[in-house]
Amino acid sequence: MIVVTGGAGMIGSMIAWHLNQNLGRDDVVVVDRIEQPDQWQNMCHRRLADYLDKDELMPWLGHVGKVDAVIHMGAISATTERDFNRLLEANIRYSQNLWRWCAYQEVPFLYASSAATYGGGEAGYRDDHVIDNLRPLNGYGFSKQFFDQWALRQQREGAPCPPRWYGFKYFNVYGPNEYHKGRMASVAFHTFNQVREHGYMKLFRSHRPDFDHGMQMRDFVYVKDAAMATGHFIDHAAESGLYNIGTGKARAFRDLATAVMTNMDREPNIEFIDMPEDLRGKYQYFTQADIAKLKQAGYTRPFMELEEGVADYVRNYLSHDDSYC
Repeated sequence: MIVVTGGAGMIGSMIAWHLNQNLGRDDVVVVDRIEQPDQWQNMCHRRLADYLDKDELMPWLGHVGKVDAVIHMGAISATTERDFNRLLEANIRYSQNLWRWCAYQEVPFLYASSAATYGGGEAGYRDDHVIDNLRPLNGYGFSKQFFDQWALRQQREGAPCPPRWYGFKYFNVYGPNEYHKGRMASVAFHTFNQVREHGYMKLFRSHRPDFDHGMQMRDFVYVKDAAMATGHFIDHAAESGLYNIGTGKARAFRDLATAVMTNMDREPNIEFIDMPEDLRGKYQYFTQADIAKLKQAGYTRPFMELEEGVADYVRNYLSHDDSYC
């Protein structure tokens, strides 16, 4: 049995897809809290052993049988969340409780960290364990950084740890099952909907002289690739620790928006708007994963190029009435 928290979310539901589709596992227990009315549809194509509300999980674990792995994707993922008490409870305390259960039950623990821990990238994007110099730009990033530091401290100090544990620093993930994320959904998702409704896409102007408008760059990783890279660590024992999950190649937002419009059979049409005040100073202008460590762990499958991932997303999902994977 494999437990996937956040399994009705974007990455979590696609991990369940990978477990079903590629690994032949249907003994998947999804844990989440459905707060968006249509979010249950992220599970409608899955084969699941059970579904639990997030508050049911710890009591359920007290009497469950064998668990092969806990894949912990559940979290508050909004970079704009300002209530740190909510981040503390959801992103730190809940994760610590699951860590301890996995440690005492000797169950592998896989969890979502984030590339938001890298902040503005001043210290680079290497997934080594020298992380105390990282300075996240928002509370969400700090909550992930805090748990990464806590996990490494447990290992360093000889405290109880899961037999294998992996924290995945996901870069800019886009793809099916993200519709419920609202403002936090990817630029690919927003481009498709804005172009369909208005005929053009709005991108943020650059507020830095070293970046042209629309040329802010991120490591965009298709969610199917993110799910498969995560799933690799279920059956392949690698060194415990932190791992980047990205393509290793930064691309411009203008490239992403153009690829979406091309796959909609539209001429690219982009307008630039000022960045909201609450994002200025908290915005990553460049991210690019160093994935050497991921490859050393045995994951050598090529990541989709941006144009390939966008084509699959637009033509096989966004353009259909049933857009769920």
